[in-house]
Amino acid sequence: MTRHLRTFAATATTLAGALALTACSGSAGASTGERVDGGTIVYAHQQEPACVFGGWIEQAYLSYQVLDNLTSLDEDSNVVPWLAEEWETSEDGLTWTFTLKEGVEFTDGTPLTAEAVAYNFDHWLNGGNSTAAVWLGGYYESAEALDELTLQVNLSQPYPNLAQNLTQAYFGIQSQEALETRTEAENCEQPIGSGAFTVQEWNRGQNIVLARNDDYTSPPANALHEGPAYVEKVDWRFVPDGTTRVASLQSGQANAIYDVPAVQWETLDTSGFQLEKYITPGRPQQISFNTSQGPFTDERVRQAFAYALDREEIVDTIGRGVIPYEGNGGVSQATPGYSTAAAEKYSYDPDAAAELLDAAGWTDADGDGIREKDGAPLTVRLPYGAGSIINADGAAILHGVKEQAAASGFDVELIPSPISEYFSGKYSTADSYDLSVGYWTSVNAGILWINWRPSTEENPNFSNSAFYNDDTLAGFITKGNSETDVDAQNAAYIEAQDYIAEHALSIGIYDRLSTLAVSPQLKDVWQEHAQGGPTFYDAYLTK
Repeated sequence: MTRHLRTFAATATTLAGALALTACSGSAGASTGERVDGGTIVYAHQQEPACVFGGWIEQAYLSYQVLDNLTSLDEDSNVVPWLAEEWETSEDGLTWTFTLKEGVEFTDGTPLTAEAVAYNFDHWLNGGNSTAAVWLGGYYESAEALDELTLQVNLSQPYPNLAQNLTQAYFGIQSQEALETRTEAENCEQPIGSGAFTVQEWNRGQNIVLARNDDYTSPPANALHEGPAYVEKVDWRFVPDGTTRVASLQSGQANAIYDVPAVQWETLDTSGFQLEKYITPGRPQQISFNTSQGPFTDERVRQAFAYALDREEIVDTIGRGVIPYEGNGGVSQATPGYSTAAAEKYSYDPDAAAELLDAAGWTDADGDGIREKDGAPLTVRLPYGAGSIINADGAAILHGVKEQAAASGFDVELIPSPISEYFSGKYSTADSYDLSVGYWTSVNAGILWINWRPSTEENPNFSNSAFYNDDTLAGFITKGNSETDVDAQNAAYIEAQDYIAEHALSIGIYDRLSTLAVSPQLKDVWQEHAQGGPTFYDAYLTK
């Protein structure tokens, strides 16, 4: 273990001990198990989004409480009914027909109709949700109401995973009247859906209060009960600091918290708190290489960087067995169609890294430990969303990456970027970074199309962080997206992952987690199965 990793581990252990001593007896309180009628769940989340509904997973966690989807995903990854009772596809795969539930109303009193759902599809594609748009782009043509409760979605090419992709909260259905008549700010802060809760108030920088929809009639098929939610309110608080979140749970100020620091996991477990961990399918926390300019245009330098890192040691040290190591840069181990070969492509081999760098002309001429070429040092920039895309554990892992890469002659410049700066697009252009770190949640390996679709002037792909345009890779992914046979679909996706690994376009670091710690006084909180967000519809407080 390197000095930096030893220091971090020791500091984390000291912090854990201190929290255990200062917490309210260091254990969860007893519960009779008798359900309380109503009450308010106090939940401490780590990040505050700009809007309740949108294209970021932090928004998806919130909007899942307020908006219903057409379909839901159960614990076995089966697509089950939600607002749509049933659906079917045409023989050519170009037409999907959804039959909606009867009697469902949005919380503004307007009815759920096929026309309203069709309006939502067009709204997503026309700027209403950028993530929904990139999922449907290239496939969606139109949506139309055949009658009041029958929706037809027309595609330009087959898309067998449409119903599965619609389980993600980016596809929550809003009131058409609200979208047409309210301001953008109103729909941002208080979207109108048919969900189990409504947004009662938003105190920026502090919390969002969700109030029960007493007329709720449309839970997904995999919910634990029917009718309105058990609790009256959810006090969704924004608490960026992990230490503070843990302390609030231990002291009884919060009933549940999100994003449990790895160093606190065992303490909470032995103290009697319910712990939940969901490994997010889709793109893991990975490093992709800028292949359009800079040192990583050379495949040998990309491979050298991969060989220079003992990524598993870094993750195991910081993650303490909670955060899973992930070697695959394409998709996480929780994703169907996962390639083990891609994950195992680059083991720690500093000698191989040295040989590749020598061959590429990068040498340590002055003996300072940093390699140079043509008088320029091998300095590479790695900006990251500090406290947003990358949490505290992730930042510590990146510091481990920086340290290990330095031993092979790379000077990694870590650039922590606050949320406002990061999401402004400051580090999105080819001249702004050499390495890009981040994740993208999904329910299947179709995320590869979003991350690797070739970018053209007519149809730019801002999600292709490697700036890598390759028809062979695109062919593997489009084949997977179009296959109706699951085995053939996964085989094509595996070919794509292996291609990404072979050319060192991206390397995995660790799997993105959604973690919860729940007090024994709160029952039946579960993580929805498409993205791992907390579900409070079935939850209730006990005496």
